[in-house]
This record gives sequence, structure tokens and C-alpha cells, in this order.
Amino acid sequence: MTASGEAGPSEQDAALAARLERLYTGVVFDVMRALGDSPAVFEPGIAALERDQRLAGPAWTVHGSCVEAADPHETLLSWTRMLSAAPAGAVVVCQPENQEIALMGELSSEAMKHRGVRGYIVDGGCRDTAFIRRLGFPVFCRFTTPRDVVGRWLADELGGSVRVGGVTVRTGDFLLGDQDGIVVLPRARAVEIVEAAEAAARVENKVRTAILAGEDPQAAYLRYGKF
Repeated sequence: MTASGEAGPSEQDAALAARLERLYTGVVFDVMRALGDSPAVFEPGIAALERDQRLAGPAWTVHGSCVEAADPHETLLSWTRMLSAAPAGAVVVCQPENQEIALMGELSSEAMKHRGVRGYIVDGGCRDTAFIRRLGFPVFCRFTTPRDVVGRWLADELGGSVRVGGVTVRTGDFLLGDQDGIVVLPRARAVEIVEAAEAAARVENKVRTAILAGEDPQAAYLRYGKF
């Protein structure tokens, strides 16, 4: 297994993650488009176990694949090594290259939450979902199944980059997930995007107030330039 990337998120990252978590994916998408970016959005199908759950923070990536007839002990060593390496303050993003087994469960969620990980996104499966919901640990996944990693799956890179559908996520990029989906903010632009999204959200609040006060929607749009 290879490991790369930086140390865990900084205090500045934590502060930015808190600001990002107060936003929503729609406004972040809008401002990225307005800034001339092509907003990176995960394809539909990867969703939160709890519909109203939100997740924001800097990514830390995990990549691996199935190894048929792998030694069960080695697969659990690989998995627990990943849990031990996941940095506090990060959002773990896993590309398992597999659509059959669960790459998150109750004990793993307990371990990540206890270590201060902000949440977990997997382009694959999850199990023990009732326990995870009660725990309140944010998990976004594609499907659920009781099958697990034992004797099946090994991580091969930690803290690098992964490809999820048509989107590349690099360790250190910021992510925001809510009930509408997941959007990726390039690390180099994250502060600029969050500041622009906060400003846009304030304008949207003015539009909302105007409409609730009886103003015509088109008139509100023309006055504030946003809808």
C-alpha cells in the first residue's frame, strides 16, 4: 500500500469547513459557474444515509480493489491501517473499484467519529446502517449490503487522489454534501468560492424576503440580479 498527501487539516481548514457546512450545494454550484469554473458534482446515486445530513470539509482519499481469495487477516490489517491513518478534521473519500461489498460499517464509523473524522463518502456500499444512523456519523454511499471487506478487499493508496465517475478528488480539496448531492471545491479556489457563496446566499435571502413580502418574482430578480 502506498501513502501520500499532507498531514491532517489545519485550523484554517477547520474554520473554512465550518463556513462551508452552513452553505448548500446549489449556491456553491451557482457561484462556481459564475466564476467560470466547471463545477465538479458527483453523479446521482451517492447519497447520505440520513437524507437531511450535511457534510463538509477537506478530502482525504482512499483507493483499493478486490483481491479474490485474499487472506482475511491481511484484509482486516489493511482496513484498520486505513482507519488509523484517517486524519481528524477530514472527509474520507473512498474509491473501492467495487459495487458488491460494503466499505463502511458500524465499528468503522465509531472509530472514525471517535478520531474526529468529519464524515465518509464511498463510491460503493455500506452496511450496519441502522447503527450508523443512530451514531449520527455522516456517511454517503451508493448502496447497502451485508457483505464486507473480509477476504475480499485491500486498500492500495491513502491520501492521494481518486476518480468518482467523471470527477477527480484530490486530498485537500474541499467537499460539500447535502440532500441534493456532493460538490467538489478545488483546494486552491476553496476560500474564494466559499466567500462568493456566502455573499450569494445573502442576496438570495433578500430575494426570498422580497417575494414573501409580495414582490413579483421577476421584479425581485431584476432588482437583485439573482434567482
